[in-house]
Amino acid sequence: MFQKILIANRGEIALHIIRVCKELNIKTVAVYSTADKDSLHVRFADEAVCIGPPSSNLSYLSIPSIIAAAEVTNSTAIHPGYGFLSENASFASICEEYGIKFIGPSAAAISKMGDKSIAKENMRRVGIPVVPGSDGLLKSVEEGIQLAHTIGFPVLLKATAGGGGKGIKLVYTPEEFQKKWTEARQEAMASFGNDGLYLEKYVEEPHHIEIQIVADQYGKIIHLSERDCSIQHRHQKLVEESPSPFMTDALREKMTEVALQGAAFIGYEGVGTMEFLVDKYRNFYFMEMNTRIQVEYPVTEAVTGFNLLRTQIEIAAGKPLDASSAYPTCHAIEARINAADPFNGFRPSPGKITDVHLPGGRGVTIASHIYAGYVVPPNYDAMIAKLIVYAATRAGAIARMKRALEEFIVKGIQTTIPFHLALVDNEQFQQGNFTTQFLESFDFSLLKKSE
Repeated sequence: MFQKILIANRGEIALHIIRVCKELNIKTVAVYSTADKDSLHVRFADEAVCIGPPSSNLSYLSIPSIIAAAEVTNSTAIHPGYGFLSENASFASICEEYGIKFIGPSAAAISKMGDKSIAKENMRRVGIPVVPGSDGLLKSVEEGIQLAHTIGFPVLLKATAGGGGKGIKLVYTPEEFQKKWTEARQEAMASFGNDGLYLEKYVEEPHHIEIQIVADQYGKIIHLSERDCSIQHRHQKLVEESPSPFMTDALREKMTEVALQGAAFIGYEGVGTMEFLVDKYRNFYFMEMNTRIQVEYPVTEAVTGFNLLRTQIEIAAGKPLDASSAYPTCHAIEARINAADPFNGFRPSPGKITDVHLPGGRGVTIASHIYAGYVVPPNYDAMIAKLIVYAATRAGAIARMKRALEEFIVKGIQTTIPFHLALVDNEQFQQGNFTTQFLESFDFSLLKKSE
């Protein structure tokens, strides 16, 4: 097992990795920007190294700074968390060159699947259906417009190194293509240091369903069933749950089989997620693979009892996987609590948190790095907490989520709690009747201001 792990991330995921490492008796190193000097991951790590100013490009995306921090602290492994450099094949390769274990798949596997356009081509080779689109990266606006005419508008421009809804633009007409192209490239470069774009057909009224994969270094691969991530705002997930209310036993069997087949084809190692779009007829199309831990991994942990972060570290250390594929034994729902104003189009709401009360009780878990007095910086993703609930049934989980949300108090900034409270009262949501377009017809006037 590793003696010391550097965590190349921030916020709640960095904090949770520290907790798992402590339980494995592994020393930890936090890296942080000057904006995060008072963050809890800095406080609870065994060591902490400042790697730059608030800008991600000069801190959390700075490979030289992170490698230098690993060397000066004698770290033997780096956990990238999610986002930032977690799907950067060059970073994984550089770690290997410096004799530092990258806790994730190999650079070769990331190159095959972390790059979204190449991933689609690899899945085509296995015979897995993919969303129609470009064969690789677009070379120009003109090429994109021509292809969009061929497959038909609307289309999506997507960052090849993307994740978390960043670098995705919906294009309805040729006239707006240039504007959306520029916006997507700028957002992708700022978020991932890579402005490569590919194009795919926009599947209308889809469900976003993903399959959790775990694979060891010796060829054993298992799945941990599915998560439904269809409640989204501008391609940013807001709610995830397992099992999916849209899923059937036959569809689950087919999708998990395909996901295992795809992971085996590329020789995958570690924790990863195969993401699919499923139309209203339950035809499914491979969309992308996230070659990292997902934000919503606690949902799968809640319904299967599987410790994904611990297993991810153990696999990287060479431990064989001794578990079997698993299906949900209960129902879990995760609500992402963001520092954003749902009364004004989810506009970011950074600032100082003056008071916090976190919910608790049976079947309620909180993943968060906030505290009273914490200042939410404007430089990063707006998520400040994840509220995960589980119960024997979906109706029970919804009731528990409502109760927990009513207990959840964050003062000083705007949060998405009022949105989630309105969502759990929505009849269509309660019945499981929703797609990724659900928020387009959602009645935001029903939201209530917190007292």
